Amino acid sequence: MDRHGAARKKASSAVLLVSLLLLVFCPSCRASDTHLDQIRLPKGFFIQTFVANIPGARSLALGAKGTLFVGTRSEGKVYAVQNGGTPKARIFTIAKGLNQPNGVAFRDGALYVAEISRVIRFDRIEEHLADPPRPVLVNGSFPDKTHHGWKFIRFGPDGKLYVPVGAPCNVCESADPRFASIMRMDPDGKNLENYASGVRNTVGFDWHPTTRELWFTDNGRDRMGDDVPPDELNRAPSGGLHFGFPYRHGKSVADPEFGDRAINKKFVPPEVELPAHVAALGMRFYTGSMFPESYRNQIFIAEHGSWNRSIPDGYRISLVRTRGGKGGSYEVFAEGWLRNGTAWGRPVDLQVMPDGSLLVSDDKAGAIYRIGCRK
Repeated sequence: MDRHGAARKKASSAVLLVSLLLLVFCPSCRASDTHLDQIRLPKGFFIQTFVANIPGARSLALGAKGTLFVGTRSEGKVYAVQNGGTPKARIFTIAKGLNQPNGVAFRDGALYVAEISRVIRFDRIEEHLADPPRPVLVNGSFPDKTHHGWKFIRFGPDGKLYVPVGAPCNVCESADPRFASIMRMDPDGKNLENYASGVRNTVGFDWHPTTRELWFTDNGRDRMGDDVPPDELNRAPSGGLHFGFPYRHGKSVADPEFGDRAINKKFVPPEVELPAHVAALGMRFYTGSMFPESYRNQIFIAEHGSWNRSIPDGYRISLVRTRGGKGGSYEVFAEGWLRNGTAWGRPVDLQVMPDGSLLVSDDKAGAIYRIGCRK
């Protein structure tokens, strides 16, 4: 071997050693296939990596002590992140081997996790990140269908845990009223009831900061074309309302198979029709103070991106500006995860942080980003 070859070998060994040290001592610094330089944001905003190496990162929940909890789907794991966005960032695996644990929620020191057919709870979790306790079963009575069976969960201002049950199909009627609904129950799993019906598949909801009304995204059905039907942003001012599925999509699109069965049925139209097939998932009202005042109490939506559209759409963060407590304008806030028809990332959920920044999870790149604003 000549001296140049020896030098290259020595340099390669040094790079390998540094990489191994990063893997051991700084798991959040592990390389991931992200291209944040491609993300376009309004003037004054910036995006950076909050934590990398979170395979399949989806739903987000914030603990009382600042711990960020992260659900996944096919990975079957739940993670906890401490000191994200700093050199001291640490990642803990709270659970593994679970059945699509997409949903996470935090209340009274406990982490709630939603699997396909049950909700479980990890008590005093922030005191035991390195040695998580055995989970407690909260409610195990949900359907076991996996089609749209993964769940987003969150506690409402009424103190109840809201748990959706997606339709077990692309489009169908079901004799089981739990399907295509948003349910709610007490924190101990009792008093489970339907709150909203006719909801095909919601994977994100939040409550208006002043009216306390529930708003939620809903994914439109497939196989009606590239541009029909729209995804939806809905508002539920009270319980017991029906939002149209499977009979009507958007504000006025009758389903070709079930539309004629909607005679004498009363449906609540969406507040905003979103672009078709963008897979609108997580949504949050912005309640922070970092962004300009014009963003206060407005809705950010994570568009996961289309999977069967001839020209891909979505793969971005959109913004809905409300007017008088109702739906208003729609605009793109952050884009660039889709480049030349190919997506390197897929936004899933959002979390407003105490400092007013906005976190974005990405299950394709396995990362969580932080969006901030320079005033």
